Amino acid sequence: MSKPRRLRRAVSGILLLDKPLGLSSNAALQRVKHLYQADKAGHTGSLDPLATGVLPICLGEATKLSGHLLEADKQYCADLRLGVQTSTGDAEGEVINTCAPPGDAALQVAATRLCGEIEQVPPMYSALKHRGQPLYALARQGVEVERKARQVRIDSLRVVRLTEDTARLWVRCSKGTYIRTLAEDLARLAGSCASLSALRRTAVMPFEDRPLVTLEWLDQLAREGGQAAVDAQLLAPVEGVRNWPQVRVDVALAAQLAQGRQVSVPLPVDRGRIAVLDEAGQLLGLAEAVGSSELAPRRWLRG
Repeated sequence: MSKPRRLRRAVSGILLLDKPLGLSSNAALQRVKHLYQADKAGHTGSLDPLATGVLPICLGEATKLSGHLLEADKQYCADLRLGVQTSTGDAEGEVINTCAPPGDAALQVAATRLCGEIEQVPPMYSALKHRGQPLYALARQGVEVERKARQVRIDSLRVVRLTEDTARLWVRCSKGTYIRTLAEDLARLAGSCASLSALRRTAVMPFEDRPLVTLEWLDQLAREGGQAAVDAQLLAPVEGVRNWPQVRVDVALAAQLAQGRQVSVPLPVDRGRIAVLDEAGQLLGLAEAVGSSELAPRRWLRG
């Protein structure tokens, strides 16, 4: 006899999960989706199993923000093993080269050179696909393919702790930055080699000042406080666009926008994306400014 299907709820919000070590981003997403009994869920930028830290998970109508949150800047704390290069660029791989660790002065100069807009070649051990196959799957088969360099932006790269054979980096960067590649490039510019020994994502914009929630805490809340206690950990969808220009509309204008109609309303900008809120400050949808007073709906949330 088959088990009855678990009921799903139309719950909406954003959970700032502190992803634990050893768990894939998708596995963490599925556990959160199960705990919330959510009908829809998606994360906004994966972390490797060996990385920990901020993994925003959107539930329900908040999944309509996922694509925009993927574009967000991020912050990391990275620990490096100096003088050791591995096949994967991190602690999972085999050691393929050793060299003398770099000194503090050389690392600091290299860090300065890597700030700004830079070209970065994605690592083979990544989720990018080549002809439908993830690069990491090809790498495990001993296959290496050419990868095009991509432009990323490093806003800040600081060496905040250094010993004879370890270093800790603090990084603020654009989306699409591979920290293991950044670590290897940093060491190479300093005349050495290195690999990641640990990585923690400390912030995803615009949530840099919001507390994180662990899976263990969610499990405990579900057991002791029920669904209401778990739901209380969610941020409202509007938190995901709090750094956007915003406009509030009344019920009549909201109805027109929900129907896909362009409306005239005073706007804070004359072009670009705008978050549309109701009079109570709840997010209604995403729109675009067309001139200084015309608002065109682009993505609407169901109430």
